[in-house]
Amino acid sequence: MIYDLAIIGSGPAGLLASIYASRYGISNVVIGAVSGGQASQTHELGNWLGTQKIKGFEFAENAAEHVKSYGTEMITALVDEIKKEETFTLFLSDGKKIEARAVLLALGTKHRKLGVPGEKEFFGKGVSYCATCDGFFYKNKTVAVVGGNDAAAGAAVFLGDIAEKVFLIYRGEKLRCESFWREAIEKNSRIKILYNTNIKEIKGGQKIESIVLDNPYEKSENLSVNGVFLEIGSDPNTELIKNLGIDLDGEGFVKIDQSGRTNVKGIWAAGDITTGSDKFKQIVTAAAEGAIAVRSIQQFLRK
Repeated sequence: MIYDLAIIGSGPAGLLASIYASRYGISNVVIGAVSGGQASQTHELGNWLGTQKIKGFEFAENAAEHVKSYGTEMITALVDEIKKEETFTLFLSDGKKIEARAVLLALGTKHRKLGVPGEKEFFGKGVSYCATCDGFFYKNKTVAVVGGNDAAAGAAVFLGDIAEKVFLIYRGEKLRCESFWREAIEKNSRIKILYNTNIKEIKGGQKIESIVLDNPYEKSENLSVNGVFLEIGSDPNTELIKNLGIDLDGEGFVKIDQSGRTNVKGIWAAGDITTGSDKFKQIVTAAAEGAIAVRSIQQFLRK
């Protein structure tokens, strides 16, 4: 079978694109490792229209069920390679091959690494990139969250209801998160913000025991913690497409026009991987880009 559209990525951009494609009568398949993408790891969403509060994993489950309600196939796998001939052939990590007339890249981003000694060694032994995934293991313990964005603030608030003490470590002088998160942090006495501070090293034995700071806290560079949660942003997930000749900007994001087209015929992109929406990386902007791209894909397929 040759699909009209292969959607690579199962985050908000890819899932909403699939829904629009199905409603347009475009045969499509969604390929991704995790339904909901990074949205599934979010503690709580409060800015999705019509839903005052919802857990990230619930949002992801609802979105996936919505896609499946149209009979769309969702494949849990990674795409290892894309070959372009008259159509596109996608080689999957599970050994399958998918053929499609058009491709939508909704690959999203990957967690940015801190790049300090101990980060790699203690991954899974105290270093985590997902508070909602691993926070449960730190009940009544001391943890550090690194970052000053919404994700970091949200992780600190989430962990503030679990851990005994949460240190929110930020290199700047003022958090960059929404006022909603700042107010929630201020109300929680378990959360302590360390401004103008970076982690120089993560230390321990079998598990994390301490971190080394470049700005002493209470006259010491060593801070005892049981876990470190890194929320310092993300980078576009573009390894798969580097051999396709797709134009990227200086930061590695996929360049798209207002309809989501890339410079390669038959390939569109949507969501956090793109230069679209003024690089405002939100669920609503990712989903909107997915819908806009499919409208353009429909016109392309008609021709």
